[in-house]
Amino acid sequence: MTDQVITGTDLSRLRELNSLSVVRALRDQPPATVTELAKLTGLSRPAVDVIAQGLVTGGWATIVEPGGSSVVGRPARRYRFRATAGHVIGVDVGAHKVLALLADLDGNVVYTARRSVAADADPAERLAALDHVLADVLQEGEKSADDIWAVSVGVTGPVDASGKTTLFTPLPGWQTVDLAAHLSDRFTCPIVVENDCKLAALAERWQGAANDANDIVYVLAGMRTGAGLIIDGILRRGYGGAAGEIGALRAVRWLTAPEHLQRCPGVPASVGPDDAAAWVFNAARAGNRDARTAVNRYVKDLAIGTAALVLALDPQVVIFGGGFSRSSDLVLDTLRRELAKLCLRMPEVRASTLGADSVALGALRLALNEVDRRLFTAGLSAPIAPRR
Repeated sequence: MTDQVITGTDLSRLRELNSLSVVRALRDQPPATVTELAKLTGLSRPAVDVIAQGLVTGGWATIVEPGGSSVVGRPARRYRFRATAGHVIGVDVGAHKVLALLADLDGNVVYTARRSVAADADPAERLAALDHVLADVLQEGEKSADDIWAVSVGVTGPVDASGKTTLFTPLPGWQTVDLAAHLSDRFTCPIVVENDCKLAALAERWQGAANDANDIVYVLAGMRTGAGLIIDGILRRGYGGAAGEIGALRAVRWLTAPEHLQRCPGVPASVGPDDAAAWVFNAARAGNRDARTAVNRYVKDLAIGTAALVLALDPQVVIFGGGFSRSSDLVLDTLRRELAKLCLRMPEVRASTLGADSVALGALRLALNEVDRRLFTAGLSAPIAPRR
C-alpha cells in the first residue's frame, strides 16, 4: 500500500471548494459572523476567517461594520455576499407587453422597463419592443451588456431544449423565432428561454403565495389558460418542455373556458374581446346575475383541468394566477368547491400575490439559478460575468 500524496493542485482545489462553501452560505444568509459561517459550513473558525478576508479582497464579499452598542466589547465583524458584483435580467415577452427587470445577484430589482405591444404584432415588431426595453434597463440601470451575468426570457407556449416554441404559441409567427440567437448579438452571458407559466410558478415559490411549498400547481388564468408545475422543489419541464400543457386536451375544457366570459349576455358592444372578462368580473361583483352565472361556468371548466393535475401530482398548493387572479374574490370559493368534488385529497388553493410581474420575476429567479449553477461548478476566479 502506498501513501497518497496531496499535490499543490489538490490543495488549491480544496481551498477553492472551501471558499465556495463560504460563498454559498453567504448567499443564503443575512450578514454573518465568522463563527456563524463556521457553523454553517462545518469549517474551522480560523479557516473561515482567512477565507472571508480573501473573499473581500477578491470582490465576492463585503464587510458590514459593527454598529454602536451598549454591550461591553467590540461587536463581531459580519460579512455579506457582494450582490452588486453582477446583475441579471428577467424578461416577460407576453401577448400585450414586454417587461424587463434588472436585478443584482440577490434578486433586488434595480430598474424596470415595460413596453406595450399589440396582440397581433409580428415577430419583428415584438423583437423590436424587446430590444427597446433591454436597452432601457441597461441605460437607466447604468450597466453595459458585459455587466450582465445571465438573461432569462419567458415566452408563451411550450419551450423546447433549443429555446424555441415549435409545438405551439399564440404569438403570431413566433414558432420561427430563435430568441437565444437574437439576444446573443447583444449579450455574451448565458441566455435561458422558458415557458411563462413555468416561470410564474417559480416566482410564486420564490417571492409569492407558495413560498412555503415544494409541491405546487400554478394555474395561469386569463384569456389563455396554462399551468406550471413544481414537484419536490424542482420546476418540471418534461421531456420536450410541454409539462403542464393539459389544456391541449379538449376534454378538460380549458381552451373554451374563457368563452363563458366573452359571450356573457349584457356585455356592451363597445367592449372588445380582450376586455370582456374584466367587464364580466366587475358586473358579477356588482351583483349582475348573468355575469355571476358566466363566472361560475368559467370556474367549473377551469376546475376540470386543475383537478386532473391535482390527481396526477397531489400538490400541497394550487396557485390561481394570471390576469384573472385580480378577481380571485369571485373565483376561489367556487374553485375550491369544484375541486373538492373531483379530487381525492384537497390541496390548499391560494391566489397569486405577484400579479402581472410574476413571469418576469420567475425569469429573474431562473437567471439567478443559472448564475449559481455556474458559480458553484466553475469556481471563484473573479467576480466577472460568465460567458456561454
